[in-house]
Amino acid sequence: MNLNQHLPLTEATYYILLSLTQPLHGYGIMQNVKSLSNERVNLAPGTLYGALDNLKKQKLIELLEDEGDSRRKVYTLTNLGRQVMELEYQRLQHLVAISAAVLEGDTNQ
Repeated sequence: MNLNQHLPLTEATYYILLSLTQPLHGYGIMQNVKSLSNERVNLAPGTLYGALDNLKKQKLIELLEDEGDSRRKVYTLTNLGRQVMELEYQRLQHLVAISAAVLEGDTNQ
């Protein structure tokens, strides 16, 4: 499977995947994304659940059964989702390194 077909991720999607390195319900994801992004990314419920449905279809996340409350859906990252998130991290690191080199005057990049 070509993992690069999932890249690049949007900023919101990247934060959602980062949030799901531990199982969370929708409201927890919204709060975690807000916190991780220093309140720059605020996901409305409709936006979040649309993104979660899309990520489930791509098999990047999965729905866990919450035995305590059938109304509360808990999501977690799949192995594929973790691989895609790590590839995006590497892509962003490369982007920052190239940007730093150019901004510091290294024209050999």
